[in-house]
Amino acid sequence: MTVANLTSDEKTRSRGRPREFDMDVALDAVLQVFSERGYHATSISDLTEAMGLTSGSIYKAFKDKRGVFLAAFTRYRQLGRRRLEAMIASAETGREKVFQMVMYYTDRSYGDDGRKGCLVVGGANDFSLLDEESAAHVAAAFAADEKLMADLIRIGQADGSIPQTVEADAAALTFLCFTKGLRVIGKTGRSRQEMVAAAEAAMKLVT
Repeated sequence: MTVANLTSDEKTRSRGRPREFDMDVALDAVLQVFSERGYHATSISDLTEAMGLTSGSIYKAFKDKRGVFLAAFTRYRQLGRRRLEAMIASAETGREKVFQMVMYYTDRSYGDDGRKGCLVVGGANDFSLLDEESAAHVAAAFAADEKLMADLIRIGQADGSIPQTVEADAAALTFLCFTKGLRVIGKTGRSRQEMVAAAEAAMKLVT
């Protein structure tokens, strides 16, 4: 049936029907936009261009730009966690697992990835004082990384690869500050050599 043959009611339903799209593909497309520009500098037109959707489809699916950001943030964390856990699983000792976690962030802190920035760190800057719900998502992401690092340090202490004298919680918080700081500095164009040297120096926390 062509558009010309539709009844007026059918045309109305056709115009009102939301555009179908793959949610994960759409969110993956905007991750880079939010990471590079930040929340406030990203416009709806930026999102429509990246996602290949009309503004109407975006509003129907996400309600507003904030909704897009929160959905993209969740997607970003899911993808990142899978990659991080795969790297950690490849290591044998607790200390090696800590190093793999540090290197996960180091590898994303130079070159093109470094200049793109981190959605979590960018979200902390954008929402810490402006949006309590979004800020809570960022805080939860930080807390999850901190807890994981503390758990890895304790694994190392149990298998003997990390000294018992290391205070796990304090070291985990220090690593959190270090890794998130790497993502900020990475936007300035530091080299891989510089970032890896910093990661190796940070590992003295668990020596």
